[in-house]
Amino acid sequence: MKRQIAALFLASSVVFAGCASTSNEKNDSNVNNASVNNGSDAGASQINWEQIVADYRAFATEQADTAIIETEKFTNAVKSGDIETAKKLYAPTRMYFERIEPIAEAMGDLDPNIDARENDVEEKDWRGFHRIEQALWVNNSTVGQEGYADQLLKDVKQLRALMETVEVEPSLMVTGAVELLNEVSSSKVTGEEERYSHTDLYDFVANVEGAKKIYVLLQPELAKKDAELDKQIGSSFTNLENALAAYKTGDGYKSYLDLKEEDTRKLSQLLDALAEPLSQMGTTLGV
Repeated sequence: MKRQIAALFLASSVVFAGCASTSNEKNDSNVNNASVNNGSDAGASQINWEQIVADYRAFATEQADTAIIETEKFTNAVKSGDIETAKKLYAPTRMYFERIEPIAEAMGDLDPNIDARENDVEEKDWRGFHRIEQALWVNNSTVGQEGYADQLLKDVKQLRALMETVEVEPSLMVTGAVELLNEVSSSKVTGEEERYSHTDLYDFVANVEGAKKIYVLLQPELAKKDAELDKQIGSSFTNLENALAAYKTGDGYKSYLDLKEEDTRKLSQLLDALAEPLSQMGTTLGV
């Protein structure tokens, strides 16, 4: 399921909206806009991508900062042999990573290092959350997990550090929102992601929240260009969020084993109803 993107290929988009006084200056401005926006249409050149990208970077950085704090609590519990605390912290901790997975996937091997499932990578390379998940729920033990715990924390810290250097462009945000829903559709809604702990609903919700954040940042511009599409996406998010709220229990979510076939079918249908219009957002915004 996990995609590995080999290089940091993302570039920031900056939009020049200054008015020119002569036809030559107008032509120069058009050339600059075409270059900076990597082929975006004229409508997209009016969008303040610089601010939107900055806001998304701030969100991703905040999530990564909190991920470090929560991952350290989780790994400390693993290293101390406190199985029950580690189990309790596992799923909520992962949510910070799952919300910003589009950025993580742009950082080479960091995504699989943190999030690979068994058989996603060679056995000798398998580490991260799911390696520890297997030990906690299958073996009901933390024996031998100390090294994996230390490495997981290092990888999460590296993710945060690389955010200072990776450049974000509008296409990352637009495609990232859709890819987060694809993650849900391909593994979370099937119960495949958290095959040992069955905490898939936490990941499900986090992916939807990550996609929703991107939509919210783009929504003012989308509403200007296609109010009907914006309304459809907004309604679809609300419908999916309301359905997910039914599975909330206390501060968390039910085990995926508690869901019946009609539950997963309904969630799949709501995902499809959201993913289709959301996939049109990039074309509408010219990215």
